[in-house]
Amino acid sequence: MIFIVVKFTVRPEHSEQWISTVDGFTQATRAEAGNLWFDWSRSVDNPDQYVLVEAFRDGPAGSAHVSSQHFQDAMTLMQPLLVKTPEIINVEVDGTSWSEMGELTV
Repeated sequence: MIFIVVKFTVRPEHSEQWISTVDGFTQATRAEAGNLWFDWSRSVDNPDQYVLVEAFRDGPAGSAHVSSQHFQDAMTLMQPLLVKTPEIINVEVDGTSWSEMGELTV
């Protein structure tokens, strides 16, 4: 799978409505056939920073995502709302789901 984590630092005047602003993008991405998950979190240290954790089945699914119209529209929408260029980690890993943490079993 393609596993991606992106940090978005949002202009303070847009922080509170960020999740609703990107909701169309979120819903469209979650509906993609190759999307495994697409989850936003807000930093506990910086209220203007959101972290997106997403995964796609494989390389072609990731390529389809970045080629989609909703992706292109979201890049245009987000750009003026950000303080800086987002930071990203994008790796390919085995599997298609989360693993259980061996050090802490419930």
